[in-house]
Formats: sequence, C-alpha cells, structure tokens
Amino acid sequence: MSKPDCGCGCGGSPAFPAAFVRPRFFAGQLLTEDDLSLLTDYVAGKDRLHNRMLSGPGVVCGLEVTCDSCAGGTVSVHPGHALDCCGNDIVLSCKEKVDVQALVRELRVSSPGVSCGDPCDDDQRHYGLFVRYEESMADPVSPFATEEPCPAPGCVPSRVQEGFRFVVKCDTADDHRYNPATKLLAQIGDKDGYERVRLLSRRLERYLDPMSVAGSSSTRTIRFDDADAVRYADNLRLLRDGGEGVPQPPVARQQTEYVRALASAIARYDTYDAAGQQDLQAKHDLGEIDTARQVLGAACDRLAGANPEEVWPEPAHRAVALAVVAEARNRVATADPDAPLEVRLLAQGTPLDNVLEAEFRGDLVRIREWLLGRLDRVAGVADCGLHDDVRKVAVPQPLPIPEPDPAQRLGLAGLGLLADAAGKLTTCVRRFVTDAACSTLNPPCVDCADDDVLLAHLELDGCDVVRVCSATREQVLPGGSAYGEWLPKLYQLRHLAEQVCCQPTPVYEPPGVPASGPIPRPYVPGLLEPWRQRGPLEQMWDLLVTPAPGETVPKPVRDQVYTVPAEVTDSLQEMTALRGQVSDLIATVEALRGQLDTAREQVSKVREELPDRLSDRLSELESVPTAEPGSEPEPADDEEQTVKPKPPPRRTRSSSSRSGGAARKPRSGETS
Repeated sequence: MSKPDCGCGCGGSPAFPAAFVRPRFFAGQLLTEDDLSLLTDYVAGKDRLHNRMLSGPGVVCGLEVTCDSCAGGTVSVHPGHALDCCGNDIVLSCKEKVDVQALVRELRVSSPGVSCGDPCDDDQRHYGLFVRYEESMADPVSPFATEEPCPAPGCVPSRVQEGFRFVVKCDTADDHRYNPATKLLAQIGDKDGYERVRLLSRRLERYLDPMSVAGSSSTRTIRFDDADAVRYADNLRLLRDGGEGVPQPPVARQQTEYVRALASAIARYDTYDAAGQQDLQAKHDLGEIDTARQVLGAACDRLAGANPEEVWPEPAHRAVALAVVAEARNRVATADPDAPLEVRLLAQGTPLDNVLEAEFRGDLVRIREWLLGRLDRVAGVADCGLHDDVRKVAVPQPLPIPEPDPAQRLGLAGLGLLADAAGKLTTCVRRFVTDAACSTLNPPCVDCADDDVLLAHLELDGCDVVRVCSATREQVLPGGSAYGEWLPKLYQLRHLAEQVCCQPTPVYEPPGVPASGPIPRPYVPGLLEPWRQRGPLEQMWDLLVTPAPGETVPKPVRDQVYTVPAEVTDSLQEMTALRGQVSDLIATVEALRGQLDTAREQVSKVREELPDRLSDRLSELESVPTAEPGSEPEPADDEEQTVKPKPPPRRTRSSSSRSGGAARKPRSGETS
C-alpha cells in the first residue's frame, strides 16, 4: 500500500492510505517477497480500517478485571476481546494474573517525575490498567542461497505473532466517543456569547415587519378592526381596576402589557382622519377615547415610579418595556400628530423611542462583527456566499445611548436603513447556525494518539490493590464510536435536517402593503415575553446542545471565547468620547464666532464715531497687505520717507580662514 504524507494516524503512520493496492497474479509470474507481503498488508490493512471506523476502540466482550484470590498487589484479567484505536484485535484467550506492583515500578522507572506517586506509601493511589497491542517476530529460518549481492545473514523470522502486554498509567484515558455538540460549539464559539447574539437577533426580528411597514407608508392608516376594539375595551377596564400607587414587579409587568395593548388600539385610531375617527366611534363605541387617554397616562405615571431593573432583570426586555411606557405617554396619552412614524410603530404594538433606536444600532454592529469573527475563525463553512453577504450589509452609524427625549423624531431614511440591515443580518444569523447544525451530522474522523485500551481503574493502599472498577471503561458501540454515542438522536436529527438543511438560501421579504385603503397589520403578541421560537432549526439546536441521560459532555475546544463584541463595546465608548470632544470643539468655535461678531460690531461703532479723515486712514490701514517676516514695512504716502543708513556689516572670521585651520582662542576680556 502506498502511503500519503498528510495526517497522523497510528504509530506515526498516516491516518488513511493513499490507495489500497492488492497484488494480481498470473501464470508464469515470478513471485517475490514483495508480492506476498503486499497481499498480507492489504488484507490486514482493510480489517484494521473497518475495525477502527465501523466499530471504534474499546472492549468488545470479556476482559473483566477482578481481585486475585491471594491478597496483595495482583489482579486477574479474564479472557476477552478488545479493539484499539488503530483497529488492532487484542485477544486474551486465557485468564492471566497481573502483577500491579511490578507495573507501577516500571512506570516510575520509565517515566521520571510521574505524578502518580509511590504505590507503597501511606496514601491511597489510583491507576489505570491498560492492555496494549504488540507484535513480535517468531520462527526464524535460514533462507536459501540467492544471487543477491547482500544476502540476509543468519536466520530470519518467518512469522509475525500478534500479542499484547499490560501496562499501568495514571488514571486517565481518552474518550473516543463523538458528541455532536463538540463540533457545533467549535463553530459557534462561546455558548453564552452566541445566546446573547441570538437574543438580540430575536428582538430585532420582532420589529422587522413593523419597521418595514412604517417606513414604506409613513402617512397611511393602520386598520382598526373588531379585534382592536375588543383589545381596547378589555385593557381599558384592566387599567382602570389596576389600583393606585407604584405596582410591585409582577403587577408592573402585567400592567406594562396592558399599556402596550391599549396604546396600540388608540394609536390605530389616531392614524385615521377626523371623518374616519367619527366612523370608528359610531361603529365600535369609542366615545370614551379622551377618558382612555387619561387612564393610560395615569398608568404610565405609576409604572414610571417602579424600579425597572427589578421589574425587568433582562436588559433586552427592559429597554422594550421602557419604550412602551415612554411612547404611550408621549404619543398617545397626549396625541402627537408630529410623529407619524412613532405612532404607526406603536399602532402595531412595537414602540421605538430614541433610546431603543440607539440600542438597535449597537446590536446590528455587534451581530455583524460576531458573524464576521466566527466566519474568519471557522474552516469548512458550507454556505459559500455567507461571508460576502455579511460584509456587504450597510449598518447604520452606531450612537451612544442617549437620555430619553420625546422631542427626538425617527427619520424616514434612518428607519429604512435600520430595517434593511436588521432583515439581512438576522437572516445571516439563521444561515450561519443552520450551516453549523447541519455539519454536525457528519462526524469527523479522529486520529488516535494513544492506542492503549483501558481495562479497569485500580485503587491501591500501600502495595495492595483494594478496589477494581471496570464499569466506566470504553466499550465498542454499535455503529462505531462516531455515531454510537448519539444514535438515539440521529433519527430525530435526520428528520429535522430534511426541513432545514439543503434548502434554498433564506431572504427576508418585507410584508406587502396594499396600494390603497387602510393597511391590515396584526398586533405583535408576546413582545415583553421570552422570545422563544420552536421551528425545526431551534429543535435541532436544543437536541444537539441538551445532553441526554448518560451522554458525554462536549470536549473542550480551544479559542471558543469570542472577544469581538467586547472590542466593539470599547470602540463605541471611544466613539462616544470622541463625539464629546467634537461637541466641545463646536461649542468653542461658536463662542469664538460670537466674540468675533461682537468685535466687528464694536469696530463699526468706533468707525461711525471717528472723523472722516481718521476713518479713511483706518480703511487704508485695514487694506494694507501683511508684510513678510523680516521685510521692511513700506511708508505711507502722506508720511515723510526717511532713509536710515544701514549699519555696516559685522565682520566675522571663520575658523577655516586662519592658517592651519585652527580657530584662535579668545583672550581674556575678548568675546568669542
């Protein structure tokens, strides 16, 4: 078999052969030892590959380890069969007694400084008993004389005997089982960091359709139907019965939802003109609309007195809840006809104030940088155009988080850019997670660095073995070590993969708006509740990251901690500081301009008070060009021109003018 130069497998050999080559025999062929060796290598290589990939390492059967009948430092290993990670068969046909004390001494001699400790001290020590595949040469024979110039001297072994030996090592062993979350987390990165990005992405998804509708039709009416009338009446009654004083956190959360629902209904009413409002009052009995505004304002005042951090521990929900109260009080409790975008967003149940808008801008920057950072770190992404699509997204300029200001208005262009970037980036997040989840269905081939098979854990007290435990050793699993660990999940994941993987690339499409008439827009439910989704992708994620009973935990992956969001936060803080400095400079320039205007006014007053002759002279002085540095000023026409004689030039002697090239030292009393 020819061997490739890539990959490291068993014993330093490649993990996979370049190609399996078997001999072909024909009549009259001269057979050599190379032909026959190739035949044995082909058969043995195929068997080991199948054992390694289809079965995996571990104990097939037997090989129980028990205490020896005679007390001391020996144990008994019963017959059995095992496979190491290179695919070698280890067969123990008879019961054998193993001297653990001798193996521990051998470990300490062969591994200086090993931290397992001395087996014959007062402390209890823990070791692992392993079996190792070994080959030995046997049955030497003397070869016949050949015509080769360098024949083999003496006898040559004619057999390769497969065997084993027992070894004792520190109580650690590699677990070759494959947990699908290992590969998933290697691509996603830090789980907590991704959960934060997913939370922000879901918050933006709640606002996608309302922002698109409000931005595309800022002067259109949002339809008020029977469901809105029911929501208006029910929440008005609930807020009237809400009591007085600052509510407690559970009650405050409920009343915030009542405020959002009532404000949405009144905001829909406000999008109609006067004639349309009269029709709505007659059709849906909205005669108490002014009273409803007062009740809404009183509820907002009560909620404003509550501690938002206690009511909404999650910052993402807290910002939305604060926007609900602020926008309901500023746009609906007191009608605001000058904020059409804010009113139409509130009519759909998704209020957006200046604070939440600044947070959305920062969230888009964070999501984009997280995606680019993960795509730069992850190899083997199957969505080939994802990186370019993320890079091309135009993210609105991030802003420092401002103080709440009802005078601030949303701009039509800014809202459109915000909705466009949010639609593209939230779709890219789903594409990236879909690609990562689907790739877990293809477990990687793991190279084995340690081909010893663990048989039991041994506990020694002094020089005596006091306890043997074989229950946690690695077993050969049906389907191999790659699939056998999570075989119960595999069928569910394949069913979900048919709905998620290999589908057309998702693209966000804004909702359609009719050409005329009121726009039918549903009220967004559950805006203040946990934003959970139960689609096929979310089911795949939960199934992969939630360990089943007895399932191994994911292996630690290097460079899982993602730091770009912190870097983005630092950049935003630096930008905030720079903006503050720019504001100070602008204020200074404005002050200087004011002082300059004052000086000009004073000069004008002085010019008016001066006689005509002095006024003309002042104009001449102002029109005189500035003299160059070092030049003599030109005299005025009406002044007497006096030519002053120039002083004679001062003579100097250079050091090189004297003979010998040396400078004369100044005498006493002379200046140098």
